[in-house]
Amino acid sequence: MTPRERWEALEEEILSPWAARAARSRGRPKPEPECPLRTCFQRDRDRIIHSKAFRRLKHKTQVFLAPTGDHYRTRLTHTLEVAQIARTIARALRLNEDLTEAIALGHDLGHTPFGHAGEEVLNELVPGGFRHYEQSLRVVDYLEKEGRGLNLTHEVRDGILKHSKGLGPILSPEEDPPLTLEAEVVRLADLIAYVNHDLDDALRAGILRERDLPQRALSVLGQRHAARINTVVQDVVRETLAARERRLRLSRPVLQALEELREFLFERVYRAPQVRREFEKARRVLIHLFEYYLQKEKVWEKEMPCYEEGVPKERVVCDFIAGMTDRYALYLYEKLFLPRPYPLSLTEDK
Repeated sequence: MTPRERWEALEEEILSPWAARAARSRGRPKPEPECPLRTCFQRDRDRIIHSKAFRRLKHKTQVFLAPTGDHYRTRLTHTLEVAQIARTIARALRLNEDLTEAIALGHDLGHTPFGHAGEEVLNELVPGGFRHYEQSLRVVDYLEKEGRGLNLTHEVRDGILKHSKGLGPILSPEEDPPLTLEAEVVRLADLIAYVNHDLDDALRAGILRERDLPQRALSVLGQRHAARINTVVQDVVRETLAARERRLRLSRPVLQALEELREFLFERVYRAPQVRREFEKARRVLIHLFEYYLQKEKVWEKEMPCYEEGVPKERVVCDFIAGMTDRYALYLYEKLFLPRPYPLSLTEDK
C-alpha cells in the first residue's frame, strides 16, 4: 500500500459522512496517473502554491491601492487568512482539509490589479463581462503553464467557481450549491476573513474610527478582530453539528450581525470617497492600458504565448491585464504614457 493509499484509507475512517474523499474524486479534465505519495487534493494544493498566479497575489490590492504601510492586507495575505479560517472549520466538522485548503488558496487567482476597481473596469470593457471567480477558473484551466493549465480536480474547480457572494446570500443558496461542503466552508471563510480584516485596515487607514463601528453587530460578534473570527467559527461549527445535515448553518443573531457588518463595509469603506478617488485613478490606468494593448498584437505573442488564432483580442488583452500586479500595471502606465525628462548633456553643463 502506498502512502497515498494509506491516507485515503484513513480518510474513510475519520472523516464525516458529509466530507469529500480523495479516493472518490470526480477526477480531472485530463486523466493522469496518481501520485504514490499525495492524494489528488494534496496535489491540487501544491500545484496552486507553485503557480505564478499565486505568487503574483502578494502585489495585488485587497482594498487599499498600493499601500505604503507594511501591515495592510494584500490579496495574498487575504488568501492565507481564508485558508486558515477554512481549515479550522473543516477540521472541527471532520471535513477534508486538503480539499478545503486547495479551494481557499485558489479562490482569488483571477483577481485583477487594484482589487474590485480593476474588476469593474474589465467588466465594462470586455464583451460578456468579467467576474473574478470565473477568471480564477480560467487561470487554473487554461492560463497557467503556458496554456496547459493546472488540470485540477473537479471538486477544487467547482469550489473556486462558486466561492463569491458579493451582497448575495452568505450561506450557499439551495438552488445552486457547491458540489462539496468543503467549498461551502471556503465561501463562508472568505467572508469571515474580509469583513474582519477590511475593518481592521480601514481603522488603520483612518477611514473609520472606533466610534463609527456598528455596535449592534459588534455586540454579537465581538469588539476585536480575533474575537469576531472566533465567534463566527464557533457558531458555524456548533450550529452545523447540531443540525446534522449536509449544509452549513449559522445562528440567526450571528448571521444577521455578519450581514450588517458587510453592508456597513460596503457603505462606509468600499464606497468611501477616499477609496473611490483612488479607484478612479486606477480605472484610468487600466482603461488606457486596455485600449493601448488592443492595438499591440505583437505583445500578445510575447506575453501570452498560449493563445491560438481565433481567440477574440478583447479576451487576450483582458487575460493579460487581469494577471498584472498593481505595481506592474503602474510601471507599464508610467513607461507608456508619462513623459520622461531628458538628462542634461555634458555640453550644457559647461
